[in-house]
Amino acid sequence: MNLGIMKWVAGIAGAIGLVLIAAYVFRVELILHYIRYQTDTRTPVGEHQSVTWGGAAAGQLEVPRSDGPPNVILIVADDLGWNDLTFNGGGVAGGSVPTPNIDRIAHEGAIFRNGYAANGTCAPSRASLMSGRYSTRFGFEFTPTPPGMLQNLTRLVPRPAGEPEFFTYFGDEGRAAVPFEDMGMPPSEITLAETMRDAGYYTAHIGKWHLGRSPGMMPHEQGFDDSLLMHSGFYLPEDSPDVVNSRQDFDPIDRFLWAGMQYAASFNGSDAFEPDGYITDYYTDEAINVIEQNRQRPFFMYLAHWAPHTPLQASREDYEALSHIEDHRLRVYAAMIRALDRGVGEVLDALEENGIADNTLVIFTSDNGGADYVGLPEINEPFRGWKITFFEGGIHVPYFMRWPGTIPAGTRVNDPVHHFDIYATAADAGGATLSQDRVVDGVSLLPYVTGDEPVTLDAPHDRLFWREGGYQVVMAEGWKLQRDARQQRTWLFNMTDDPTEQYNVADAHPERVAAMHDMLDAHNAEQMDPIWPALVEAPIRIDVTVDQPWEEDDEYIYWPN
Repeated sequence: MNLGIMKWVAGIAGAIGLVLIAAYVFRVELILHYIRYQTDTRTPVGEHQSVTWGGAAAGQLEVPRSDGPPNVILIVADDLGWNDLTFNGGGVAGGSVPTPNIDRIAHEGAIFRNGYAANGTCAPSRASLMSGRYSTRFGFEFTPTPPGMLQNLTRLVPRPAGEPEFFTYFGDEGRAAVPFEDMGMPPSEITLAETMRDAGYYTAHIGKWHLGRSPGMMPHEQGFDDSLLMHSGFYLPEDSPDVVNSRQDFDPIDRFLWAGMQYAASFNGSDAFEPDGYITDYYTDEAINVIEQNRQRPFFMYLAHWAPHTPLQASREDYEALSHIEDHRLRVYAAMIRALDRGVGEVLDALEENGIADNTLVIFTSDNGGADYVGLPEINEPFRGWKITFFEGGIHVPYFMRWPGTIPAGTRVNDPVHHFDIYATAADAGGATLSQDRVVDGVSLLPYVTGDEPVTLDAPHDRLFWREGGYQVVMAEGWKLQRDARQQRTWLFNMTDDPTEQYNVADAHPERVAAMHDMLDAHNAEQMDPIWPALVEAPIRIDVTVDQPWEEDDEYIYWPN
């Protein structure tokens, strides 16, 4: 073939390639525009509305309540990485963005060094938090996703080179069987809010829910007297002069969120309306209103922050305060952490100012670990794995409690504890009675932190379990076994000697592997089948963020959702 023909063939091939790229880009943009159109037409958002929280009833004391059952405040961050806080010598951007207020809860109370999320993703974790049970006991196994999200994720990004069977989509059967609004915690579950309300508490919810939107599943129908719901997930309108955005175009989830999110809240089932300011600050301000209006009676508040979940949006003020951080994405993320920590501090200050700090149990945790799809590799250090895995980076989370005068400052608990223990702990503090008609998996942690001879107590749990379809984990006797049915692969880690899961020793301990497989099988026999099926299954790398190319030796798990 002469040089002219070779150039002609190369030109034709290049033109075809450009056409294919243009066609792909056009298809992606068309999908994103369609998602935005559907979102805006399906859910109109009105102007901001002020909300009125239930206050103390007429005739109650007008002075702060300093005795009786404690108030309980549960603060849950979303996708907070283990290394996002400075309490353990870590912190964002090399520790240059301190988190003194969240750290304060830890240092002035109890740190659970081995606190575990109930799941590697948000909704099943929250279902365990609110029920005190493994969410698989009532079929809440997979995270609810909006219509079209998972199917469109398979279309937004072509399969990367070297990646194994990217995003297997199982079809619409599950969607037809269970609509998105019905993917939630069954009303037959007894929520922590219902338990506390029955014990005489005023109950308030602020922020994320993700446990169903059908009648009977909303927070104000599941035990909360009042609920300020995160109706959608923009922190500010994307074109606001007060916001700084960071888009991760390498991440299909991020592209879907930017197309499908709104700046919206609702109150007790109202129509959607615009919040008042940056969403983290808005939730904080409303939490302070709850405290001020209910300081005369016992209250339980679930403050479910959205931060630092994507889309990455910082207030301009926080962003400009971190000018030493050169990387834009990291700077936006760090600014979000700064706002979260400031908000926690303002809540603690409000307790002091209203004279009820010593009679309030404050619990802080995250729904799961930091996500690989933000593209920041240090957020879960020193642990391997991310959100959407059961490696420690996905489920080993900050877990702190503060109750001045009752929990001694500097208390440390090394035994593994679980999200569902928060339910039993709050109920114990409030003198509430746990239901006797069902298994409650959580145990009260107060005996371990109040100085009541904790040395004589057995560990809270002799084994803990996690399950997401065929990806399942058991932790027992200082060992952790993970099995992935799709790959027919098993990992075994000695968590005493290897807490960051560097060395898979399954081949060296076949008898222990067999025994732990039996534990998983026995546990599974007690759980329900999922209420709705997984709609996709995707490989999630353990050690590499989404923005990095796949390599032949990358380890991964398959995550069904």
